Amino acid sequence: MSGRSLDGRVAVVTGAARGVGAMLARKLAERGARVALVGLEPDELKKVAQSLPGDAAHWTADVTDREAMAAVAADVLAHFGRIDIVVANAGVATGGPFLDSDPDAFDRVIQVNLLGSVATARAFLPALVTSRGYLLQIASLAAITPAPMMAAYCASKSGVEAFAHSLRAELGHKGVGIGVGYLSWTDTDMVRGADEDEALRTMRARLPWPANRTYPLEPAVDRIVAGILRRSPHVYAQWWLRGMQPVRGYLPSILGGALGRREMRRVEPALGRGDGPRRGLVGRGGAADEAERSSIDHTP
Repeated sequence: MSGRSLDGRVAVVTGAARGVGAMLARKLAERGARVALVGLEPDELKKVAQSLPGDAAHWTADVTDREAMAAVAADVLAHFGRIDIVVANAGVATGGPFLDSDPDAFDRVIQVNLLGSVATARAFLPALVTSRGYLLQIASLAAITPAPMMAAYCASKSGVEAFAHSLRAELGHKGVGIGVGYLSWTDTDMVRGADEDEALRTMRARLPWPANRTYPLEPAVDRIVAGILRRSPHVYAQWWLRGMQPVRGYLPSILGGALGRREMRRVEPALGRGDGPRRGLVGRGGAADEAERSSIDHTP
């Protein structure tokens, strides 16, 4: 998987209906990859698949469902004949103080982001061992810098980062590359949904530069694709994230100390204007996830 072409390679992208996943599927297809899209929104997945150049197909599955993901992996292998790249991108988010959080939404973030990545790896790694392929786990700045009012998201992304590092140590001798992708705030439905919450928006705006701005989607995905081409162990969607690694050990004490206390006091009025528990998952992807679970819960 060297050079700038992915001709003949098969790439699987989870969470491919929108945002990073949809753009990544397009960029990989433009490099010649045959792409398998996996997600919860069949209509959106179909639109993305039909818009891609070359050979593309889509599968509807909940990444937290181990049996469903195993079936998808078998179908993808049967359809394309091989699997070379897997990007565990599916994710959801919620925000707000932990004590006011919706317990079901909080747990769902852990289930999708962490256990969904585990189920994805469990389903697709056997094929990657055969092809000596590459798995990219999408993490986040949240794995490097835990932040207040993002407990579920930070915990899940820290978990997938550690999970991927463990897999790299286990599978390197088999020729499988394992990478972790880091993104800061990127212009997606998830981030726009989070910004609808006044307290979250206010706190984010007060983060130090360059962590306080939203970055355009396409350049971020271009950097992810470049990392995939290199089979890089660390992929940074924004240039400055690499520089956070050497200082990450100091960040929890800074954000959890006087700075965190000051900022929580500052957003307290906005928090007080909320009615009852914080809302559930953010963005259109979060809404789709909640709708899917609601339909399952009400199935006779």
